[in-house]
Amino acid sequence: MLAALTLLLGLPLTLAADPPGCTPLLIVTLDNATVPGLLGHWTYIAGASRYEPHLAELRAVKHAVFSFSPGRHEDELNVTEIMRLNETCVVRNTSKVLIFRHNSTLAHVDDQIFATAKLIQNDKDLLIMKHLNPSSPGLSLSARTPNVTKEQMEEFKAHLHCLGFTEEDVFFTSEKDACPLPGEKTEEDDAESQSG
Repeated sequence: MLAALTLLLGLPLTLAADPPGCTPLLIVTLDNATVPGLLGHWTYIAGASRYEPHLAELRAVKHAVFSFSPGRHEDELNVTEIMRLNETCVVRNTSKVLIFRHNSTLAHVDDQIFATAKLIQNDKDLLIMKHLNPSSPGLSLSARTPNVTKEQMEEFKAHLHCLGFTEEDVFFTSEKDACPLPGEKTEEDDAESQSG
């Protein structure tokens, strides 16, 4: 009887454990030393989720760049996003990221949408975010440049594996689908000016 009770009590701990070879994700402490490192330009590269509302967005995002700039308050960042959703380029500069230093959580606020995430410790030129969804975690990778090294991608894939994702669960963006940045000429603009 005692052995069965021990097995039953230990089962939830065993089921909740990370897969073999996985170390716990190290969360970045958000403070005066780390928050300024978030500022500037980022390119969204890949994401994975099992949370249905996020899956629809992951499927639609073909390319995205975003930047963080200081907000009105110390713990607020303004967000500017330029992305291709399916075939449409969208520019948004109405959202904010709120910084909760007491638990090192970031909250993206856009209209009525409120999404939270934690920054995973890694290379200063990467943003690996663990998204905190009600039913399952998600993970995304962004970088200062549109390309990452093989080692950086392997680090991201290792985190995915430890959260139970496979490579089939990951949605990648493509630089070929990039939208023109504001003020940037496109081939269509050149064709229009030559025909006019």
